[in-house]
Amino acid sequence: MPIYAFLALVVGVAADTSPSYRTPVYAFLAILVGVVVLIFAAIFITFFRLWLRALLSGATVGMGSLVGMSLRKVNPSVIVDSRIMAVKAGLNISTNELETHYLASGNVVRVVQALIAANKANIPLTFQKATAIDLAGRDVLDAVQTSVRPKVIDCPDPTKGPSTVAAVAMDGIQLKAKARVTVRTNINTLVGGATEETIIARVGEGIVTTIGSAESHKRVLENPDTISKTVLNRGLDAGTAFEILSIDIADVDVGENIGAQLQIMQAEADKQIAQARAEERRAMARAREQEMQALVVEMRARVVEAEAEVPKAMAEAFRSGNLGVMDYFRMKNINADTDMREAIAKAGKEQPKPTEQ
Repeated sequence: MPIYAFLALVVGVAADTSPSYRTPVYAFLAILVGVVVLIFAAIFITFFRLWLRALLSGATVGMGSLVGMSLRKVNPSVIVDSRIMAVKAGLNISTNELETHYLASGNVVRVVQALIAANKANIPLTFQKATAIDLAGRDVLDAVQTSVRPKVIDCPDPTKGPSTVAAVAMDGIQLKAKARVTVRTNINTLVGGATEETIIARVGEGIVTTIGSAESHKRVLENPDTISKTVLNRGLDAGTAFEILSIDIADVDVGENIGAQLQIMQAEADKQIAQARAEERRAMARAREQEMQALVVEMRARVVEAEAEVPKAMAEAFRSGNLGVMDYFRMKNINADTDMREAIAKAGKEQPKPTEQ
């Protein structure tokens, strides 16, 4: 029913002089007015303290805005307190902006505190940039505080691995260095900029490069500041959320003689290679020896085969008349004489030498 029709009905009822009709209508209107009054009273009691606190602080927030916040599931206390902080700090931030950031699951109080801190420190930071940093998952207040008060980062991080960066100089001596990097947050590159892990990795890489290019480890020990100067001049903070103020070498220790160990390992490898090659040659010699032995056996077999042909040749010589009987016996005598002399020679070699008395 339109509101003007409802008002006309109320006026008509009021103008009716019939007692039987006026009594129940008046009762209904009284109940309706009472319910409306109770609703407004409950709303007034619920939000009066917030409304009065905002009014007395100079950060006026309408009662309708407070009711709307409650209906939109926005915590009115957070919005009012944040607006009061902003107004007292001289910042003009509307409740709609605060509500928008709250509905986007942002930390309204943290953003307002960061804006106040940036304003006091003369750091250019707008509400849009602060909310973007907060919604990106970064702690905007910590970023502002780090911009005002730089922090120190250990390189490498002792909680995530070794406490030193190990590198080897050109003379083969290992050096273990530990650096402390002083950084300040760069608000302009905070969104999308690399984190502390990137700074630590780049500084560690610079330390390894500087020590590795040194001709002697003694020069690094004499002037450890050469490491920090070389690393600092490389612009390691490019593309990060920080600005490197200084790189200080906290400690440099001498480690192992890596060059000597590598030479020992190389010599051991060369020895094993030489042994393998010698074993290969030995195996080849053994194989050649076996081949020669087989060849000797083959030659002996051929000799035996040839000797087997002698009787056949002698028989053929007898048949053809080329060999006589006397010639045969003379050959036998010569063979017997030869065998006897060989036996005597062998017997003389086997006799033991007389022992001296």
